[in-house]
Amino acid sequence: MLTHEEIRVVYDQGPEAVIALVERLYALMDQQQAQIAELRARVHALEDPLAPHSRNRSKPPSSDSFTKQTHSLRQPSGRKTGGQPGQPGTTLQQVAGPAQTRLPEPAQCVACGASLAEVAGQPDPERWHVFDLPPLKLEVIEHRVVLKAGAACGHRNRGTFPAGGACGASYGAGGKGVLTYLNQAHLVPAERSGQIVTDLLGPPVSEGTLAAAIDLCAADLAETAPCLKQGLARAEVAHIDETGMSVEGKRMWRPSASTPQLTHYACHDHRGATATKAIGSLPAFGGRALHDGFSSYWQYDCAPGRCNAHHLRELIFAPAQGQRTWAGQMQALLVEIKRAGDIAKAQAQTALAPTQRADDEQRDRALLQAGVEEEHHAPSLPSGQRGRKKQHTSKHLLDRRVQYQAETLAFMKDFAVPFDNNLAERDLRMMKVKQKVSGGFRTTPGAHAFCRIRRYIATMKKQGHNAIAALKSVFLGTPLVPEVPR
Repeated sequence: MLTHEEIRVVYDQGPEAVIALVERLYALMDQQQAQIAELRARVHALEDPLAPHSRNRSKPPSSDSFTKQTHSLRQPSGRKTGGQPGQPGTTLQQVAGPAQTRLPEPAQCVACGASLAEVAGQPDPERWHVFDLPPLKLEVIEHRVVLKAGAACGHRNRGTFPAGGACGASYGAGGKGVLTYLNQAHLVPAERSGQIVTDLLGPPVSEGTLAAAIDLCAADLAETAPCLKQGLARAEVAHIDETGMSVEGKRMWRPSASTPQLTHYACHDHRGATATKAIGSLPAFGGRALHDGFSSYWQYDCAPGRCNAHHLRELIFAPAQGQRTWAGQMQALLVEIKRAGDIAKAQAQTALAPTQRADDEQRDRALLQAGVEEEHHAPSLPSGQRGRKKQHTSKHLLDRRVQYQAETLAFMKDFAVPFDNNLAERDLRMMKVKQKVSGGFRTTPGAHAFCRIRRYIATMKKQGHNAIAALKSVFLGTPLVPEVPR
């Protein structure tokens, strides 16, 4: 910065010196403005990846930093924490015929200290029932085939050993079911699964035993895929989603299709229409498919629906990246419509009243129009480069909302259509947990086996079956078949 004396010296040198000084200052200002624009672009590029998290974008919670996030879509209900009045409990109930009855007797009188050993007593009406495990041990069943000679020809006929067993000694259907359940349902690593069974039952379990059980289970469940696809094709509403995973060090994809009673997913090299066509769960579907708007899902004849949980997260993110009045108002409107729908459902209604739907649609259109005007006057993102300016994330969201308004508000016209796609995300969540626990799959057959077993376990649990009992039925050669809508 020039001092007062330096400016006076230039002034005394005449007009040409003043003009030269001003020109140099303007050139310096141009350089500074260009540098400021470049630095702004760098700051935006550095801050933008840090601002999104699982509560305002479609990101898994595992990607969040350890900084406490204060934003939440939940609103305070005003009720006390814990179970609410009328909520069904899960308290143990006393049974009519306990396996044992124990009668603890007092040893001496608490008043005088006299011995009560020879005094006759009678049981008190108060009873306590303690539910406990009996001593765990394996039951060894010996199989010996019987030889019989034909009466007419004398040919010696030999019985057959049960399928699934090994020569000498092996675990039966129950043991294999527990091993598979620990590893495939709860994602306990192979070595630790064997350690748990060994600690509980005694005999050692090798990782090879578990691997053989998984291969056998996956092979026996091959026939359940057509059943699941048939059930999904007949469903009124299906939840569609996909997630990536690492298999043999490369990226593979796991598309899923779910209902409250069925779960289907498989493993494929590609993410889009090629995968959904090869897996076959979505092309035959004729109901309403609820999804996050991925482009390949729009290629089918089924009626689409948009996940509003994604919208709410992005509407939170929009004001965080720039002042967007329309985003906060639209978030409040969607939550208001959902609450009105919840009240109507509690009153056994199947949709919002036509007048209320028309009013809400009009309010939504007005907000979309206001958003278009606001985005039009919003300053462009600094890029430091010439050419077409990059759109704000909020503008991309607004464009999708304008294009798919009917699909977004489908939940208020038919209560069979959920507000969000959380069912699909819950079904895929264990895939991400598996990725975190194991880092990926070492072999492609192992990834396919995991998909086949996991979808069977998830489906059977949705239908009220015990997962271990269902897996045991698979190893017995008579797998329980999932129920499908007719």
